[in-house]
Amino acid sequence: MSVCKNLRSFTRRHEYIADFFSLLAVGLLFAAVWGILHYYALLSEWLKADILFHAPIAAIGGIGYIVLIFFLLALGSSRSTTDDERCFGTFKGRLHGAPSLGSAFRNWIEHIEHVGKRHR
Repeated sequence: MSVCKNLRSFTRRHEYIADFFSLLAVGLLFAAVWGILHYYALLSEWLKADILFHAPIAAIGGIGYIVLIFFLLALGSSRSTTDDERCFGTFKGRLHGAPSLGSAFRNWIEHIEHVGKRHR
């Protein structure tokens, strides 16, 4: 049995864990917005103190926080209903090279629309 099938069976049996990860991701997003708005003056003072040293730290922290939110959203969307689906499939834009940015974006939108139908 592949890792994908093991992951599917685990998330199907424990769907509340996937829901918790989705809720945690949304909570982290709103906590970030609240923290930035609440501590804006303090953050700007800290950045002004030494911009060359503090700006990269703030940028790395922000990127890390965004990656964490996307990671939790990916864990939360790992549910599946049928066993006959492919594991680790990709969307059409990556398979066919997508000659233009517009067609790659359109293929990605179609993929996102169908992910919800297949995984829930």
